[in-house]
Amino acid sequence: MDSLRRLPKRIGAPLGIAAGAVVLWVLSGVGFANYDTLYALTWGGQLARGETPQYGIPIAPTPHPLIEVLGVILSPLSPHAVEGVTVALGFLALSACGWVLYRLGSAWFGRAAGALAALILLTRVPVLSYGVRAYVDIPYLLLVLCAVLVESRRTRAGAPVLALLALAGLLRPEAWVFSGLYWLYLAFDAREDGAREPAASSGAGERSGQAGDGRAERRSRLMRLALLAVAAPLVWILSDLAITGHPLWSLTNTRHTATTLDRITGIGNVPEYIPRRIGEILSPAVLLGAALGGVLSLWLLPRRARLGAVIGVLAVVVFAAFATAGLPINTRYAFLAAAILCVFCGAGVFGWTRLPREDPRRRWWMAGGALVLLALLASIPSQYNSVHRELRKLARQESIQNELLALVKDGSITRACEPVGVPNHAPIPLLALYLETSPRQIVSAEISPITHGAYVDPASKEVEDDYVLDPHDPHLPVSVPPGFTEAHANSSWFIFARCP
Repeated sequence: MDSLRRLPKRIGAPLGIAAGAVVLWVLSGVGFANYDTLYALTWGGQLARGETPQYGIPIAPTPHPLIEVLGVILSPLSPHAVEGVTVALGFLALSACGWVLYRLGSAWFGRAAGALAALILLTRVPVLSYGVRAYVDIPYLLLVLCAVLVESRRTRAGAPVLALLALAGLLRPEAWVFSGLYWLYLAFDAREDGAREPAASSGAGERSGQAGDGRAERRSRLMRLALLAVAAPLVWILSDLAITGHPLWSLTNTRHTATTLDRITGIGNVPEYIPRRIGEILSPAVLLGAALGGVLSLWLLPRRARLGAVIGVLAVVVFAAFATAGLPINTRYAFLAAAILCVFCGAGVFGWTRLPREDPRRRWWMAGGALVLLALLASIPSQYNSVHRELRKLARQESIQNELLALVKDGSITRACEPVGVPNHAPIPLLALYLETSPRQIVSAEISPITHGAYVDPASKEVEDDYVLDPHDPHLPVSVPPGFTEAHANSSWFIFARCP
């Protein structure tokens, strides 16, 4: 009977997350896998076929081992189903991020603060944009937030936190640092526990033995936790070594791609661009609320605010450290810091509910929170317009992509006429996934012309401009190769062929 009574609680969160994912999908009206994720799925498909994934293609993204594993698992399905499941998982991860942020905000500052934090996060343009395109940064954010939630519920939880961070570390390397710092925190705490144990006298052999057993058990536990902490970097390094022969391939290739695409990197750009990237996610009203909530909660509710403040500071410091190492200062790398600021914005508006009713400072916090809430309400029209513009742009990209896939489905582009030339890098992983072939068989005309096979050409300048990898993508003049004749066409693409 007790288990039956607890059943609604157990299934409530999964059902709520699933319902939230459906609502997000319906409201956004768009959903497709992005360039990086498509490459990972393609590489996973190659592994499933016994092939070596082709990492060394120009402008190829950083490999993400966990998504490649997903590609292996999904490989028995059709390419359309592989992408569809991945996009569905992306929406679920986006919805789950909102749920976990709600739980964090509720635990720290009350349900109203948690609900506002989740609502703010899920209506930010970059978060929605990356979520509907199944970027790895959303499940990464989810796993790290889940680790924070576990630790906030049970201090020094240990293995569950490190397990979540290990999974996150197979998506983004920042989690490696969080794992290492958390292990050091556990080790320091264990050392302090050992120091607090009473010293055993020479005549207290039994107590001395118990103390020795306790120290041995702590050392054994720390060793097991250390294996969890280093699991993700070891897997990533060994994966790079096995596939490329270079254990640090992901790092060096990411640096090279950042340079090629003229991305912002380096410690000299940290003071200017990290605040700018966070500002691109959060509006001035949210930042105002986060500032108010951060100051007041650390002053009046320090025990509730301490963990969130530490995570927020660490997120920024680690972001800066990776930028110093030559990785790009991208907006999506600031999602964790932005999510924590959303919680503090919720605290700025509703954190006063955690103060005793008789506390005279409560009314001042209420007044400040009311002003922030008014600012948030005033920003809704601008935020709605920004979201609408972004989703409309993504819908256009999805339409162009679907037109290209239609030519694969009707047999206009096949493996029988390879290689397939494309005008830029953007279509390479998409066509490789749907043709179930190596990405090396899809050749960008900006890198190397083809003398035979099929060539995919944009039907208009609008398609050419709208379907590119990056504004800084090396965009050289390209044209239909000599000797190729038009074979098929639709409203977005022409297919020219010279099959052997």
